[in-house]
Amino acid sequence: MNGTPRHIVARRPGARVCIFTVTAAAASLLLPHPLDAQQTLAFSPGMVVTSSARIEPGVYAVAGPGPPERALITVRGSGIVLDLAGVELRGLDVEAEPDRARGTALRVDGGQDVTIRGGIIRGYRFGILAQGTRNLRVLDVDLSHNWKPRLFSQVGHESLVDWLSFHDNENREWMRFGAALYLEDVTRGEIRGVRAVQGMNGLLMTRTDSLLVVENDFSYNSGLGAGLYRSRGNVVVRNHFDFDVRGYSEGHYQRGQDSAGILVYEQSSGNLFAHNSATHSGDGFFLWAGRSTMDTGDGGANDNLLFHNDFSWAPTNAVEVTFSRNRVVGNYLGGSRYGVWGGYSWDTEIRGNCFYRNQYGVAIEHGQDNRIQNNRFDMDSLVVSLWSRESEPADWGYARLRDTRSRGHRIVDNVFAGNAEHWRLERTGGHDIGPNTVLAEAPAEPCDPRTLLGPVFGELADSVVSEARIRAGDPNLVVASRIPGSARAALPRSAIVVDEWGPFDGRSPKLWPVDTAEAPVRLRVLGPEGRWRVIGERGVERVSPRSGSVGDTVAVVPAPGSERDWRLELEYVGAAGRTPRGTPLPAGEPVSFDFERFHPTGPWEVRYFAWSDPRSDPDRDPEAFDALFRGTPLFTRREARFDYQWYAPRVPGLPQERWAAEAVTRVQLDPGAYTLRTISDDGIRVWVDGELVIDRFDPHGSQVDHVPIEPGPHEIRVRYFQLGGWTEARVEVVRGLVPSAGSPGPH
Repeated sequence: MNGTPRHIVARRPGARVCIFTVTAAAASLLLPHPLDAQQTLAFSPGMVVTSSARIEPGVYAVAGPGPPERALITVRGSGIVLDLAGVELRGLDVEAEPDRARGTALRVDGGQDVTIRGGIIRGYRFGILAQGTRNLRVLDVDLSHNWKPRLFSQVGHESLVDWLSFHDNENREWMRFGAALYLEDVTRGEIRGVRAVQGMNGLLMTRTDSLLVVENDFSYNSGLGAGLYRSRGNVVVRNHFDFDVRGYSEGHYQRGQDSAGILVYEQSSGNLFAHNSATHSGDGFFLWAGRSTMDTGDGGANDNLLFHNDFSWAPTNAVEVTFSRNRVVGNYLGGSRYGVWGGYSWDTEIRGNCFYRNQYGVAIEHGQDNRIQNNRFDMDSLVVSLWSRESEPADWGYARLRDTRSRGHRIVDNVFAGNAEHWRLERTGGHDIGPNTVLAEAPAEPCDPRTLLGPVFGELADSVVSEARIRAGDPNLVVASRIPGSARAALPRSAIVVDEWGPFDGRSPKLWPVDTAEAPVRLRVLGPEGRWRVIGERGVERVSPRSGSVGDTVAVVPAPGSERDWRLELEYVGAAGRTPRGTPLPAGEPVSFDFERFHPTGPWEVRYFAWSDPRSDPDRDPEAFDALFRGTPLFTRREARFDYQWYAPRVPGLPQERWAAEAVTRVQLDPGAYTLRTISDDGIRVWVDGELVIDRFDPHGSQVDHVPIEPGPHEIRVRYFQLGGWTEARVEVVRGLVPSAGSPGPH
């Protein structure tokens, strides 16, 4: 985008529309200039606001400047109210791909008693970045549709590129992720009425203490709804953190890839999370003590209270609380792989929760003195699993420095109803178990934490209101003791659909594969209530049916010879909605949408090789490794696609480590623009018509490489090696120039 003209449109009531142009390069070089306090300020990229002001309403389309600290608007000082009502800052064209977003729209630089109110900010790496501020208030701002990465996991086929890692943030590593709202070293204040959907992260908080986060919507993000790092004493109440998810393909994989509705990391203690909805997220709630605890055995993310939240329908854990001491009280924990995963937790209270339809209700390895009490478990496959490993990782200081035996749990006054298995205990002991009630079937009445907890529920609800009032500085603040009402929580886990840009919100029509079958291809029509009909097709022999209602399944039979390149286009008419980028779709107006399958490469002729001597590894002896390909292969195979991802080999005859492949295919590309893209872990080289175009022949974790490829006929040759650990190797040609690197990944 550097050097590309961007249009800034300012609208004054009763005046002509004024348009002026600023290049991204020019915006990044503008020097900040203080502005005198006045009632209304004209927007100017690089402006510094030093006293209370209102920005002149208008739509300002200007790309963000380069480094995060250089923002389009900087607020510097104390006692400032900045009113953005009627203002829209737009860093990208509305329908542009969101991984092109750059820079920071608004930065609060220190100060105290600062309020940001109203407005729309979209198309930036950081919508609002606040650093070192005391008593910050962000109210009623729409921060949706900011930066998020392209994802490479597909239906039935996961990519390791998409996995996230939040472990390192001592040197501000979380800044690489971006966020709609990023708070660093902020003390006290209030985040209320903020909407931040369809980005990667809604709210990130680093060393942020004593904040009230209330009645916001941080949903449908591809990373986190909210993330806390070394943050204490915050009250997070009555928010939506739903469908913050990646790493899910119904019926194929459900790993979540460390996405979460709420993430609590590294010594984040004494926080209160109450009456929130965090359903259908990678983890509903994900807590980990942090590297300092793992290295020293001390500390933890301790004394957090999770009270009366809905964390259901997580692909992985409704709640994960590990290496720490916490309270999980009165929550809904259903439809997940684990209701509570509590590895190495200690002195943790799991009380008065409604567990239902989980694969595991409560699973705790190496835990100590935890209390599982007054819960109800309905139709979980296994209710309680307690165990110790035979051996622990040698590089964990925690395991060397602490007693980590599994022991001393108290499991009493629970109801086990309609469960397949109640107990699984391995290398554990010294527990107080019983009395508990066992029922053959789940009761007809729905589980309610109020019933399970009795008077304790009211006492905790009152304490939530008290804590919220203290943070808000408002003795009359009203906080309803109920989870925000939403139809989202009623949806099954299969409602999670994750495409290349993250979770689908159901507000626009969409065709989505039911499974991985090649023919017939079954596509589900998703979206708001309405009707659809076929209006176009290419390379298709038969479609059935050709019209119907949203929710239908369409069967497509590709024409002979077009199995790798076909397209089906539909038209939808129905309820109002929005495109995935946020453009309104009026009710009753026809909307076209399509599904395309484009796999022009293949078949591949593949030769597989193996070696056992580490001295012949490609990074140690390239000549010896090169000679491997001149020898006799282990075997040869014809593959439809060069596309592998596994930990244990899925090709019979391949060893777990130290194997290589050489593959050749031909491709014919019609006129147009194309990208040759690889994903590799470990090393890969690609030649097109004998010319080396991708050279990533070093051992590395999964990463993306790409290069343009011209139309016409080509021979593509690949060499790939795997030393050990996870395998990922994908070579594909995609339409368009798509230079996306995907998620930031480990630092």
